[in-house]
Amino acid sequence: MSENIPNLSELSAIVENDKSFVLRIVQPGLAGLMDGSVSTLAPIFATAFATHNSRTIFLIGAASAVGAGISMAFSEGLSDDGSLTGRGNPIFRGLVTGLMTFIGGFLHTLPFLISNVHTALTWAYAVVGVELVVIALIRHRYFKTSFALSCLQVIVGGGLVFAAGVLIGQS
Repeated sequence: MSENIPNLSELSAIVENDKSFVLRIVQPGLAGLMDGSVSTLAPIFATAFATHNSRTIFLIGAASAVGAGISMAFSEGLSDDGSLTGRGNPIFRGLVTGLMTFIGGFLHTLPFLISNVHTALTWAYAVVGVELVVIALIRHRYFKTSFALSCLQVIVGGGLVFAAGVLIGQS
């Protein structure tokens, strides 16, 4: 199994070749970051508005981030063996995607370690905003998407999922 994971010299070669770097690291990492940042919003904010309990919100957020990370790792790893698309080793791509999905979902869960739900929500809103801007910056840098358009797209997508979570949590 370890022979399927690139070693340090292979990673160096990937970074040197921009297209390979984008296909093997940036694209799966961005997909994971986007999925983790957006897909975990609904369960976290639904729980926040339904329970007003920071510990419960933190546990739901952590479980959502871990579950999404595992799911995306398998999804990416099993979707393409890399031979047709040149996207590289599926195990490595799966690890990158899964890790970035977890990070994207867990970052805005961390504020709920604060016991005051209103303070935690304020910090979580700020973290989500930073996550969405980072996603827009990555899309702009590596995929030549207009920064303004990218911001609009990720904010609309994130906003829809956030709104769904709030509506469900308040029902």
